[in-house]
Amino acid sequence: RPTLAELPRERAADVVAFTGSTEIGQHVAGLAGQNLAVPAMELGGNNAQIVTADADLDRAIDSATFGSFIHQGQVCISINRHIVHEDLYDDYVSRLAERAEALTCGSVHDADTDVGPIIDESQRDEMLDYVERTIDAGATLETGGEVVELDGVDDSLVVAPTVLSDVTNDMPAACNEHFGPIAPVIPFSTVDEAVEMANDTEYGLSGGVHAGDLQVAKDIANRMETGNVHINDQPINDEAHVPFSGIGASGMGTYNSDAFLEEVTETKWVSIQRDPRDYPI
Repeated sequence: RPTLAELPRERAADVVAFTGSTEIGQHVAGLAGQNLAVPAMELGGNNAQIVTADADLDRAIDSATFGSFIHQGQVCISINRHIVHEDLYDDYVSRLAERAEALTCGSVHDADTDVGPIIDESQRDEMLDYVERTIDAGATLETGGEVVELDGVDDSLVVAPTVLSDVTNDMPAACNEHFGPIAPVIPFSTVDEAVEMANDTEYGLSGGVHAGDLQVAKDIANRMETGNVHINDQPINDEAHVPFSGIGASGMGTYNSDAFLEEVTETKWVSIQRDPRDYPI
């Protein structure tokens, strides 16, 4: 039996589907290419939620809380950046911080837990380093940014839901896929500025737009360079019956729905000549 490293080079593999980091995905796609197998890569994301001045703030905060903190933010299509109009910015930040502080952190064995442990120590330390370096770069820590100690646990992996304000798009927690319960909130003045910031990343997996004017929301969604955009909702909303795909460093190929069948099949033409043909030679 081939090992995982050998599998993409197997002649029997016509399609190699991989879900994981961009770095490993590039390696796996390269191995698949050695045998001309089709790579279907679902990789990283740096997903933005854009909130315009006329958005329903209650709805946007509900979306923000779920989109950033569900599963400890360990979802490739979770909200990595909150890009919020300056008129709503202060209220958005304070209300999101309040919601973050109200979440229950603890063991996954406790039914009341909202935010549990990160996958391992290295990931925990990396995301806390993103937070520390973002604060050093000028951001403000509104809440969180620390390990939550648990009874009977020597080295807790639970990171408190974290909200950062005064963030710019080039700060570590905003320009990297932090993959944790961290919500960097970035202000904007114009829609063009918001779209430019949302697209200023190598990734293009998912995104969300909250706006009162649906035509404006559709225009923003069409201009966001991502495989999926959700209007008046957060990015974690992939349905099995619709295509799911990323662009750029977020991967290649389409998952879910009938579109995935096109990834794993080849078109073949078979003809039947019913009447004799008069060949010239």
